Amino acid sequence: MSPEEFRVFGRQVVDWIADYHAGIESHPVRSQVRPGEVRAQLPAHPPERGEPFEEVLRDLDEVLLPGVTHWQHPSFFAYFPANASGPAILGDLLSSGLGVQGMVWATSPACTELETVVVDWMAELLGLPEHFRTDAAGGGVIQDSASSAALVACLAALQRVSGGDVAAKGITRRHTLYVSEHTHSSLERAARMVGIGADNVRVVAVDPGTLGMDPQHLDDLIAEDLAAGAVPTLVCATVGTTSTTAIDPVRAVGEVCRRRGVWLHVDAAYAGVAAICPELRWINDGVGEFADSYCTNAHKWLLTNFDCSLLWLADRGPLVDALSILPEYLRNPATLSGEVIDYRDWQVPLGRRFRALKLWSVLRWYGASGLREHIRTGVGLAQEFADWVREDPRFELLEPHPLGLVCFRPRFPELSPEQAEERTHEVMESLNASGELYLTHTKVDGRTVLRFAVGSPQTERRHVLAAWKRIQEAVG
Repeated sequence: MSPEEFRVFGRQVVDWIADYHAGIESHPVRSQVRPGEVRAQLPAHPPERGEPFEEVLRDLDEVLLPGVTHWQHPSFFAYFPANASGPAILGDLLSSGLGVQGMVWATSPACTELETVVVDWMAELLGLPEHFRTDAAGGGVIQDSASSAALVACLAALQRVSGGDVAAKGITRRHTLYVSEHTHSSLERAARMVGIGADNVRVVAVDPGTLGMDPQHLDDLIAEDLAAGAVPTLVCATVGTTSTTAIDPVRAVGEVCRRRGVWLHVDAAYAGVAAICPELRWINDGVGEFADSYCTNAHKWLLTNFDCSLLWLADRGPLVDALSILPEYLRNPATLSGEVIDYRDWQVPLGRRFRALKLWSVLRWYGASGLREHIRTGVGLAQEFADWVREDPRFELLEPHPLGLVCFRPRFPELSPEQAEERTHEVMESLNASGELYLTHTKVDGRTVLRFAVGSPQTERRHVLAAWKRIQEAVG
């Protein structure tokens, strides 16, 4: 494809994306296709000869688009937001166009240095401590996801608790990792991948009122494991759990970790960006004093399309020690001088994309005030929805709900508990099958609750109100 051909088709693609966003409400929120339906419409074998790009766009419209669930739809209330804004899309396009491979500083200095600036900007906007800055002992890095952030945090914790031996000798003792029942499954996956093992993931009890981790039970489990000869290695405290956005008491958990010498990883994948708003910074109480690592996803609620997960460390030394290998083909004067950051040592893959460009574009386009307005709008709409649920005796509201997620369930007093569970799932599936909105569910104390997550920049009050009326009709 020549530059001129790229110019022609590039304009068509940008127009296609703009038209898609402008008309997104015309699509059913959740894809209506059956399993295998998309594949059946695609050729079984690759083309022998190249095809015109117009045919690619035609198949995009006719074959692929019906199989897309529209995460940018204003009535998408499932999972968590996965925002894709105009400036982020353009920033990603620029990254793709440059084709940078930013594994070390020397392979593209701008890729590394813009990333250091962007993560420092974000630390400032979130009110994070000075030692998380890249010009301090710690620093930030953009990972692909919070799952990767959890994995490298586990590696760093193992390196620190072993005195630096794990990277060279591997795990020679039983190590333990601590989560609550509401901690994201990525922590157990990380335990499996680093060799701690799923059987050594200890589940800490939660407060029945807040669903936050119980610090006393955590301390008891650590003491029990120490007595059994294990090495307590990492505790994950969550700020905004995936199920309900419950918030673990980071300060109290951190005090236990400090006393016991255990790494504290704070997973704020969804909720952390809310701290851009000063009135919501209470969610990070204790992070500055106690967190060894902290993660939040710009690609959820901060208008930056996937993938863009921010990880900060209080001390980057253990992570770099765990992952740094310098083969001859990567040796260069800048790396050997020790004056630069080589982000290859902060992640699992060697290669890395120029992700900072899209977050930089978002920060410059919206500014801090625009980002705060976006967060506040989502919180405000969610709280209004919660008020409607609370006032309707046919529904039960799960408290608390401080951010953009509201959990609730319909009441079916005439049904047995088993029948009520089945009926709740039927209600959710009927709503999702309608194409008018999309909800997901979770379980709390063994009972199914529906999750209503507000966060798309396209979502207005009218969309939330329409969804609520549709939910009421479905329950009857």
